[in-house]
Amino acid sequence: MPEALHWQKSSFSGGDADTNCLEIAATPITLHLRESGTPATILSPTCTALNALLMAVKDAAAPSPSA
Repeated sequence: MPEALHWQKSSFSGGDADTNCLEIAATPITLHLRESGTPATILSPTCTALNALLMAVKDAAAPSPSA
């Protein structure tokens, strides 16, 4: 990646050096994701893939309807 990325940590991070958390960096055309514990591994998903990931996380966090 030629441009320098400005990484931002999740606001849910505990702040300790031992706490791994999601970090995100934005460029004009994409978002880049990495885990703070393995910063050399960077994911740059397509918009479709990122949307699918966010929808899956949202669905997993939603309470199940009662039967």
